[in-house]
Amino acid sequence: MTVPAAASAADSVRDREIGVEQVHLDRVYRRLEEKIHEAEFLMDDAAKRGQVGTPGALAERDAQVFRAGIHLNRLNNEFEDFLFGRIDLLYGKDGERGPDGAYTSVEPADDAVRADGTAPIGETLHIGRIGVLDADYAPLVIDWRAPAAAPFYRSTPVEPGRVVRRRVIRSRGRKVLGVEDDLMRPELSASLDGVPLAVVGDGALMAALGQARSHTMRDIVASIQAEQDLVIRAPAASVTYVEGGPGTGKTAVALHRAAYLLYKDRRRYSGGILIVSPTPLLVAYTEGVLPSLGEEGQVAIRAVGSLVDGAEATAYDEPAVARVKGSSRMLNVLRKAARGALEQPSAPAGGQLALGEEPAAQGTPDRLRVVVFGRRLELEADELQRIRHNALGGTTPVNLLRPRARRLLLDALYAKSGAAGRHPGDPELAAELRSSFDEDVTSEDSFLAFLDAWWPELTPRGVLAAMADERRLGRWARRVLNPGEVRRVARSLRRDALSVHDVALLDELGSLLGAPARPRRKRELDPLDQLSGLEELMPQREESQRERADRLAAERTEYAHVIVDEAQDLTPMQWRMVGRRGRHATWTVVGDPAQSSWSSPDEAAEARDEALGTRPRRRFELTVNYRNPAEIAELAAKVLTLAMPGMRSPAAVRSTGVRPRFAVVPDGGDLADAVRAEAERLLAGVDGTVGVVVAMHRREQAARWLAGLGERVVALGSLEAKGLEYDATVVVSPAEIADESPAGLRVLYVALTRATQQLTVVSARRDQPDADGVPDLLRD
Repeated sequence: MTVPAAASAADSVRDREIGVEQVHLDRVYRRLEEKIHEAEFLMDDAAKRGQVGTPGALAERDAQVFRAGIHLNRLNNEFEDFLFGRIDLLYGKDGERGPDGAYTSVEPADDAVRADGTAPIGETLHIGRIGVLDADYAPLVIDWRAPAAAPFYRSTPVEPGRVVRRRVIRSRGRKVLGVEDDLMRPELSASLDGVPLAVVGDGALMAALGQARSHTMRDIVASIQAEQDLVIRAPAASVTYVEGGPGTGKTAVALHRAAYLLYKDRRRYSGGILIVSPTPLLVAYTEGVLPSLGEEGQVAIRAVGSLVDGAEATAYDEPAVARVKGSSRMLNVLRKAARGALEQPSAPAGGQLALGEEPAAQGTPDRLRVVVFGRRLELEADELQRIRHNALGGTTPVNLLRPRARRLLLDALYAKSGAAGRHPGDPELAAELRSSFDEDVTSEDSFLAFLDAWWPELTPRGVLAAMADERRLGRWARRVLNPGEVRRVARSLRRDALSVHDVALLDELGSLLGAPARPRRKRELDPLDQLSGLEELMPQREESQRERADRLAAERTEYAHVIVDEAQDLTPMQWRMVGRRGRHATWTVVGDPAQSSWSSPDEAAEARDEALGTRPRRRFELTVNYRNPAEIAELAAKVLTLAMPGMRSPAAVRSTGVRPRFAVVPDGGDLADAVRAEAERLLAGVDGTVGVVVAMHRREQAARWLAGLGERVVALGSLEAKGLEYDATVVVSPAEIADESPAGLRVLYVALTRATQQLTVVSARRDQPDADGVPDLLRD
């Protein structure tokens, strides 16, 4: 494989910048270790002071131990993964330093930018969870809550203030994993210590556009910045819709909006912001762009398949099954299943249990016998059926109806006992007799065993497992699903792994079943609570910010603001799931109808409107594509015309002169060899990443085709490509992708718009390529 000159350099720009941040992070950790040693020394010194024995010395000791203990506790809790941002600033109008060592000026000095458009960086600030000063009291890290950190959240390209470059730093422990830059002033040629300011990520593209010689290019940059800034700063008292085609920066705008809203009104959004992404791959990208913003864990980033605690989608449903599971028709099926699962005569057909769960019940008893007041009382099957029917009346969740069912059983037994008429003239004696009867019955082991078997506590997974029984599912889905749909859905539920559609069904079942109230566990007394003296003053270890954030995220079921990315892909059942997490929230909904992979957009729109309620809507449209070169955007537009006639694609702002390449697998040739060859060619032609997009059923095959080519190349299914971008992309067999589902053409449109530099389309016989290798779907 030939390595390009740029890639053969000692370091790429990205690697160099990661190295720069690593050097700074190492310095910060060394300083933190020094501070921890100082705090430990103070505590040791304070303990020695107590040996003097005078009241004054003891009081001084206690106060010093307390202060040093708090400081040490905080340092230890904040020691991991706390540096997440950086801003590079122009010289300010004043030179006053704040208490954190940073200059307090907000606007640049009059001479900060030279007449020729160049400007030196006057100050660099790193943003993190706590402030750290070096030995000379210069800031190594600015606390994210400090006024000096405000521009990291507040600055936009329209109102940049002193900020030239804003950088998000991804780290794990003591290692910097990546950096991503936003350029606030792309028209400037800025330098840091005499060296041109390096820019990584989308910021690098904006810099190239902003510094282009053409005034038209600069006007385009201004329009990108202006339309994105309007969305970021839009009031949050309603639903904000953001539509835009590929490459318009929808995801980045949504993430910056989350940061802006939190900074502007942190108290209002202390209830949390939920960001919903369509795939785990996009979640990984999102987490790199939006760092954690504080110790309260306000921002939760979840894939649609991870919204339910204890559930993680790892399987994919074939399109025909996905269309059924995602449809609002499933709501009626689930309602019947939630009640019908109380009666479970046997395991699913073939003895195979779905989803690794036991069936909802291992057989329902058809007779109740108890001995009370010296008499044997019985309830037969028909009586039990009537009681169950009465108990299930209404819409109360099934698990919450168990107390009602228990009471109805006791009522029926009491009526059979004949005790109801013993004290007609004395209500007090009658009530005492009834209470005694109920106590005798409910203390019987046979009654408790019957109740557990006859009205078991149901779990969403248990009911979903029961739905894997084709005969039972057929009863619950009568007049809703046809026999073929019942058969395919039941078969899909017999596997161990969950799909993203199964997770939405689990969430719906959780709502239909309800969780019975649990008695609170008493807090166990800590022996240290009984101590006095020095140990009493020592602060106990508190949970770290990460632990607190994880706990709050796990406990939280509703949020103050919900951001839905790639919203056009949510099914009706998924909209119900997301809607439950934002009943009282404001919303930002980001998407593009032209990229929808769901086959029934109108049905999804109805479910979306139900989830969003009557809140007023505010709409924005992003119109400029700054990801794809015009040559790639032009090719993708041909598919958009087929997929959604009349829909306009966003305008591409740049041209590279490199047209898409078409490769054909010859008759008798091997698709794997052709794809690998094209991936190798692109790896040699670009410095960054190469994405190979295939039809969903070829995902595992494609991974094997590319084995050994390194981390810069990744194989992914067509539905996994949403929201991601690569320096170069190989799209394999457009016809296969288009034929996968009724939304296949829209999915193909997405696949063709992932590349920032080069695109190769590999065609097989099914694509009907012409003499130039252009497949039928991509010809004029």
